[in-house]
Amino acid sequence: MSEPRALVTGGTGRVGRAIAARLGQDGFRVVAAGRAQGDISRAEGARSVVAHAVSELGGLDLLVNAAADGFEPRPLEKVDEAQWDAAFGAIAKGSFFVTQAAARHLRESGRGLVVMIEDVAAYQAWPSFAPHCAAKAAQAMLTRVLARALAPEIRVCGIAPGPVAVEPGQEERRAAETLLGRIGKPEDVAGAVAYLVGADFVTGTTLVVDGGRLLT
Repeated sequence: MSEPRALVTGGTGRVGRAIAARLGQDGFRVVAAGRAQGDISRAEGARSVVAHAVSELGGLDLLVNAAADGFEPRPLEKVDEAQWDAAFGAIAKGSFFVTQAAARHLRESGRGLVVMIEDVAAYQAWPSFAPHCAAKAAQAMLTRVLARALAPEIRVCGIAPGPVAVEPGQEERRAAETLLGRIGKPEDVAGAVAYLVGADFVTGTTLVVDGGRLLT
């Protein structure tokens, strides 16, 4: 088997960097794409990011959609169109058009996998993060839609992290939100991606990595 090849969008963020590093340790050749590599909120930009990765790697076996934007607490009446578009552009629209562009290459690999880095916000209502919650919910639905559309050649799975990239000073408060009484790490999400790489009979579902946040 040839050396596996992966594209991680949002690969310059805290979670994306951890995923890219873990994949590298596991023998993948990785392109970790950030904003400097292209604007995936536009279909043309999404295609450009995929084309660059395929050119660098010679193909594609794994796509991780980890890009996000628009995560900023605001009361409902203060949400503007720019924040809404930022969230949906990077998360929902970006995930769709990057996956669309990558699908042919993932089929050709014979072992294609797409992993959506969702969020527990897709399944909980957070009034101060309306654009983020809505965009993540759309992305979670794409996990299921694309799993059906791309089967049987390509598996599509989601990972819904809880508090794993917590801002300094918020650790105690965010830990109290979980059943385990502690926050996680970006490496916990990376470990879940590694699991899905080897889970050949898993598709169309989401692995929750949240310390029990969804149950609180």
